Amino acid sequence: MKLFYSIILIGLCSVTSIACKNGEEQKSASTETKPTPQIKTPAFEADSAYNAVAAQVAFGPRTPGSTAQKQCAAWMELHLKQVCDTVYRQDVKVTGGDKKELPCINLIGVINPKATKRILLLTHWDSRPWADQDTKDKDKPVLAADDGGSGVAVLIEVARQIKAMSLATDMGIDILLTDVEDYGKSEWGENSYCLGTQYWATHKHVAGYTANFGILLDMVGARGAQFPLEGLSRQFADGVQQMVWQAAAHAGYSSYFPYTEAPAITDDHVPVNQLGGIKTIDIINLTNNPQDPFAAHWHTHNDNMQIIDKATLKAVGQTLLQVIYETAADKAM
Repeated sequence: MKLFYSIILIGLCSVTSIACKNGEEQKSASTETKPTPQIKTPAFEADSAYNAVAAQVAFGPRTPGSTAQKQCAAWMELHLKQVCDTVYRQDVKVTGGDKKELPCINLIGVINPKATKRILLLTHWDSRPWADQDTKDKDKPVLAADDGGSGVAVLIEVARQIKAMSLATDMGIDILLTDVEDYGKSEWGENSYCLGTQYWATHKHVAGYTANFGILLDMVGARGAQFPLEGLSRQFADGVQQMVWQAAAHAGYSSYFPYTEAPAITDDHVPVNQLGGIKTIDIINLTNNPQDPFAAHWHTHNDNMQIIDKATLKAVGQTLLQVIYETAADKAM
């Protein structure tokens, strides 16, 4: 899926390179939380999200050019149209790190399109074409139940709940489902990843589109998942990251969102920040091992329905709803 950098330290050189070490460790994030605001939010239904993961997995690996890619795109578009006011589809070609031309399908669901106060929620939906972290069948694609399917499922369910409990008309939500994220390889360079998001960031669905902030989901459905403070998110949008972790505590899910610092990960939030100009953070399942931060099922054939946990889906989905309705109630934004 991604490359990863060393843990971010004070004295960062740039947002595009490994953090420069200056011998000082970055201060630990605050663990203090604000009083829980009295915000009414809809209840995220984990069963519905779990079924949405299973529906995607049933198509098989959603790799560029596959029948599963076309079928899953049609399924997602249909579901977005049921819960969003407007849906945009970007059918384009992108060039892989191996110079192959790849079909790419980005989908954007828009809620309250006239609202100027907006939140961008995004995730990739494609499957990695190679199980390069497995011990067998390395050249075969993965099912990507967690690394792809879980993020899509959470965002569709979030949109369904917003439709069921109307959001203030001055608050808009944009759901971006990006393709061809996981076609990259280390030897092809950083830019071989996140190809669909790179395209969207330079060819947005609406001219001049922007958002107050963005939240990326990546691997948000696994049993035992932990979502620490990812390094580039701290650099790009520390205030947004702190706000989201506070919302997780308000929703009762602080155990999933620890205030521990994690490595910086090359992910879809990088082009959204650097090319799209939107402060965006990454909610991503990472271990506490900086040398090997990804979960054991990452890029293996074990990334299937057996790893998906409804409790994790609920924790992430309810946190997002808390963020959305808290933001809608904040008249200062």
